[in-house]
Amino acid sequence: MSATALRLVEDPGSVRVALTPLRRQLLDRLREPASATGLAVQLGLSRQKVNYHMRVLEDAGLLELVEQRQRRGCVERVFRANAAAYIVDPGVIGRPSVATRDRYAAEHLVSVSGQTVRDVSRMQAAADVEGRRLLTFTIEAEVRFAQPSDVHRFTDALAKAVAATAAEFAAPRRGRRYRVVVGGHPAPATASKGTTR
Repeated sequence: MSATALRLVEDPGSVRVALTPLRRQLLDRLREPASATGLAVQLGLSRQKVNYHMRVLEDAGLLELVEQRQRRGCVERVFRANAAAYIVDPGVIGRPSVATRDRYAAEHLVSVSGQTVRDVSRMQAAADVEGRRLLTFTIEAEVRFAQPSDVHRFTDALAKAVAATAAEFAAPRRGRRYRVVVGGHPAPATASKGTTR
């Protein structure tokens, strides 16, 4: 079985384990199966040192054993990272306490975005295990607002358009339910592609 494309890391201990420079380098190289001996040669380090760090990563659930083979009287263990990329749960350090569902509150946008990261990462990992594709969609655009009040008017207009489109495609008793999240935030100063004027 191949490694999953994405894996959500929810345990703070696993995040801490993966953050050292050497362990991040090992995870990167272990996208392809390798042993401590082979990696030690590539990195110019002792086999014992590489083996120690690989065991820590294995204990943290970030590596999987691919095979064991006899080599010069010893058993050589071959590992690989169990995902092509790891996503740290935004709530690992603490989830924001949002008392309101104010659509204009940055805290609410962060909370909803964090839940989206958790849900999609888990479903993607499950789809990988089952050998199927997770059908998702993303819509991105940029718009320039002349004044702050335009943000509210734009949001109200967009909410009505989304509600009307959702009602048009809604299948009340069959089909897969989808969660549609639309958020907006000031674009970083360097962002200029795809601007809608």
